[in-house]
Amino acid sequence: MPATSTTQEQRLIQAARGGDESAYGQLVESYRRELHAHCYRMLGSVHDAEDALQESLLRAWRGLPRFEGRSSLRSWLYTIATNTCLNAIARRPKRVLPIDYAPASDPHEGPGEPVVESVWVEPYPDETLGLEDGFASPEARYEQREAVELAFVAALQNLAPNQRAVLILREVLGFSAREVADSLETSVPSVNSALQRARKTVEERLPDQSQQATLRALGDDSLREVVDGYVEAWQRGDVEAVVSMLTEDASFTMPPLRTWFHGREEIGIFLDGWPLSGL
Repeated sequence: MPATSTTQEQRLIQAARGGDESAYGQLVESYRRELHAHCYRMLGSVHDAEDALQESLLRAWRGLPRFEGRSSLRSWLYTIATNTCLNAIARRPKRVLPIDYAPASDPHEGPGEPVVESVWVEPYPDETLGLEDGFASPEARYEQREAVELAFVAALQNLAPNQRAVLILREVLGFSAREVADSLETSVPSVNSALQRARKTVEERLPDQSQQATLRALGDDSLREVVDGYVEAWQRGDVEAVVSMLTEDASFTMPPLRTWFHGREEIGIFLDGWPLSGL
């Protein structure tokens, strides 16, 4: 970080320690978006992430007099956010996709009933929230946008909470094993062991190609053509055209409904029996 930025940050820290809420707002504003995305990866819910972020920033405000600067402000904020999320995970059901909640449904039986308590992984509106392209650091293995894709976040929810935290902090954010160990109050060997197990689980559940890679391979014009064709077929109720655009192993889900359908043939049977305009 440039010396001028460090100096400015130190001035804001000192002012915030003195009770200046405006200085604190300036201090954390540049970290707000990435911390929100971090909470979302941990929790699988945009709404839960917002609650966790607000709680984390409140805890940081109250704890700022105890911040001694032995780590960077960013690392300290991530420690607070991570532990806030771990507390939230312990209090609520695991977030899942319908395909992880129950077996595929019979397409002849209709859409079924919604689940009363929300347990679904929610998509992340990264365009709206302004998540940047590229990697969070040179040490990261996953791109920032790639790491909020639904498939990736759904895979994370199948990890034990500590494994989830380790993989995100190491592979998405690029923190060192020592930094992660300090954040989670554990040892470096424990971090490395958790990371190995987490990698294996996540890689088994991820598709061969990420959404970001697919988008780059298609290009803007081809992507627009695919999306327009799908939307137009849906709007005119052309089941055959919709189904023809699906892969053989496609899954069709409609959260908050628990039902889902697997395979192009099964999806076609369901859509034939239920008008597209009503779904």
